[in-house]
Amino acid sequence: MALLHAAPVPVLPHVDRYLHVHPPLPAARPAMTRKPKLLSGGNPQIPKGEGDEPVQAYIAAMPGWKHAVGEALDAAIVRAVPGVEKAVKWNSPFYGTEQGCWFTSFHCFDRYVKVTFFRGGSLEPPPPETSKYPEVRYYHIHEGEMPGNQFTEWVKQAAKLPGEKM
Repeated sequence: MALLHAAPVPVLPHVDRYLHVHPPLPAARPAMTRKPKLLSGGNPQIPKGEGDEPVQAYIAAMPGWKHAVGEALDAAIVRAVPGVEKAVKWNSPFYGTEQGCWFTSFHCFDRYVKVTFFRGGSLEPPPPETSKYPEVRYYHIHEGEMPGNQFTEWVKQAAKLPGEKM
């Protein structure tokens, strides 16, 4: 009887050494393939992150008329403060002159977009809405409204003040 020379057995994917076939692993999903969940007031739930990308994801997910307001706010801030730093924290876009120090943010509510100026009490004139914190002031933008020249002036002033560390 002749001895046969055995050739090496190729290793197949998803087969263990006992030749049990395993189902293929699910393909990894690319990030942000699903629409973000909208929280109360239609505020998009966006993972926190630094830079323009998470801010643009937030703006893209803003529902209805609020989307155009978000685009206008972002564009006005970028024009008023060249090189502005951006981040998304607590499901809201933040803007500052350096990472970790912010001068403004905005957030969606049912009937308006709330813009927060962290040192708004020092702006001239101060934004109209007060806070329980004397230095914080708000500017509400309702359906049919857009930020105008006064908003741009507030942004320019706010960017020159010390940012709020968060």
